[in-house]
Amino acid sequence: MTAPLDLARLLADRPNPEREAAVARHLEACRILFTRHRFETAEGRGETFAVDVGAGDRVLVLCAHHDAVPGSPGANDNAAAVGILLHLLPHLAARVPPGLRVRLLFTACEERDFLGAREYVRARGVAGIAGVLSLELCGIGDSLVLWDAGEESALTRVIRGAFDSLGLVNDEGYHVVGRIPRFGSDHRAFAAAGVPAYGLTVIPRANADTLRRFIWRPRWGALRFLLRRPAPFDTYHTSGDALATLEPRALTLTARALEAVIEALGRDE
Repeated sequence: MTAPLDLARLLADRPNPEREAAVARHLEACRILFTRHRFETAEGRGETFAVDVGAGDRVLVLCAHHDAVPGSPGANDNAAAVGILLHLLPHLAARVPPGLRVRLLFTACEERDFLGAREYVRARGVAGIAGVLSLELCGIGDSLVLWDAGEESALTRVIRGAFDSLGLVNDEGYHVVGRIPRFGSDHRAFAAAGVPAYGLTVIPRANADTLRRFIWRPRWGALRFLLRRPAPFDTYHTSGDALATLEPRALTLTARALEAVIEALGRDE
């Protein structure tokens, strides 16, 4: 089975049209059935790819955007997340419980205010979707963060239980936090349509307190921006977001967490 880091190489340090084409090419080479969702608006154009695994009525959507900001190699943002989902695909069918369907969504134009996800929701709607996780910055660190999750829901309880089952300790191995200011991801397009939807990120646990101040204290964060941002934001949207900065353990942790969430949703039937 191809490692997530090797699959991230398909996208990193390439312009967006090549990143988009690389995802489709890989799915085709692996003979994975997928649907294409092309869009063109005044804001931008692109193509989102969807793969459904399982045949249940409840749908869990896992998002990873394939675009990057201009001038950035886009390794942690967001080739790592694409690599993680592509890594899961070959054996996911055996892990999806009856009654559940997992939809892997490789979105375009996330960097344009979640345009690809917004267009997907506009065109396809959200019927049957029980929850959404969008993967962002999943390539550096050893502690999971579920964000935009301020209000407890049935889905957040399942996710907490899944993380617990991996032996992760709350506020150490994982964190559940409220709405993040200044940053966002594709799940917000689904949340706006009333679906439980959250972001999933990996951080170095040693930076947890510094990251809290960076994100939730805007003035302090702005000053920090001028000096040095804490990892993983030190390479975020910069030319330093290179493949060499990715940590295989972070990608593996995320993949294991997603598998645990899928299994836990099956038990929650």
